[in-house]
Amino acid sequence: MNKVLIVEASDSDRRLMSALLSNVGYEPIAVGTMEATKDAVAKLPPGAAIVAGLRFSGGTAKELVNWLKAEKKDFPVIAIVERLGDTDATDVMEDHGAVSVVQRPAIDKRLPELMKKYVRDVDDVIFTKGGLIHRQSKEFCEIEKVIRQIASTDVNVVIIGESGMGKEMIALEIYRLSNRSGNSLMEIEAGSAALVGKDNPQSGRSKTYNRIKGYFNDTKGGTIIIKNIHLLDFEKQSVLLHILSEEHPDVRVICTAEPELLEMVQEKSFRPTLFYYLRQLYIFVPPLRHVKEDIPIIADYYLQNSANENNQFPKRLSASAVKLLRQHSWPGNIRELKVAILLATQNVGGSVINADDLIICHAAPIMKETLLLRDENEERRRIEDAMSQAQGVKAQAAKLLGIDRKTLSYKLKNYGMG
Repeated sequence: MNKVLIVEASDSDRRLMSALLSNVGYEPIAVGTMEATKDAVAKLPPGAAIVAGLRFSGGTAKELVNWLKAEKKDFPVIAIVERLGDTDATDVMEDHGAVSVVQRPAIDKRLPELMKKYVRDVDDVIFTKGGLIHRQSKEFCEIEKVIRQIASTDVNVVIIGESGMGKEMIALEIYRLSNRSGNSLMEIEAGSAALVGKDNPQSGRSKTYNRIKGYFNDTKGGTIIIKNIHLLDFEKQSVLLHILSEEHPDVRVICTAEPELLEMVQEKSFRPTLFYYLRQLYIFVPPLRHVKEDIPIIADYYLQNSANENNQFPKRLSASAVKLLRQHSWPGNIRELKVAILLATQNVGGSVINADDLIICHAAPIMKETLLLRDENEERRRIEDAMSQAQGVKAQAAKLLGIDRKTLSYKLKNYGMG
């Protein structure tokens, strides 16, 4: 059932809109304050919509739209106004604020019509927003296989990979295929101040405990995706560990993290016990420079998307363009590749994109690799890649890998590479 959040100061209008939407197949959640709205938004699944009165306790529709933008919450807002000609109605529509407005006397007719336009199924939203791009590399085929194997289980998962590799899309795909897909989904950014649920001063517990525990209470039977878990501070790590190890909530936890998490576990700046509770299984997403056979497929995906959005025939890449894309190391990974492709589609008037049409930034940081995954095939390839980049100079290769030269020499000998 598709959810709609109703933010309205009037009790009677909240009941009216709730009944109206329930009768046509939606699941309304009605609140009357800005504080309650923020809590409710955290629990909304992809594809939900928000209906908001112009003013309510603690906020306005315009303030709500601005907060959603700041928090990167992509939910359409339909504002309820008294008259379309009012200044307030115009104001809330400015700067791509509310997607539409409804006059209060026309709620019974207009609101269901707009719900059909803006409320969407979870599956549709996940893929429209950029779901998994099916690729040909054996590494990604293995990732898709693992996703299918674990989706119907309840194991907690840590998805590890560099920034820009689509880890969140893998997490959403696990949720989409899971037995919990019809239940609550909550996405939390570990490094954000937004990781603050609702406090309960009467509980006798710390604010941090109350707030994190509140997320689990609100998502019972569902899934929590914690993005960038390596940014979680030590106090929150301790609370999360206590909840998972002592209280065993009926919630599946899927985390994303950059490779530095593994070093943090080794150095104990991230609690190893918590890591193993979260990492009942892990998925490693190799960086784009290690799966260059996927680059043309990903590029074609964004060329097709751009054409669809602009109602045009898709442009294609020339052989020289593909060669250049394969040669670049892509420190920004898929995110960087997407920007390069979209810039080219905007700047090229014809149907073919050549190498000279691509804008690629060659100023890039040294990519520090980690060998803590203990995957021998991946480790061997990383060493080969580092030795190639360093032109055979062991000291430089060791620096690229983030290990000392003695360790590298041992590994080279162990793999029969030197």
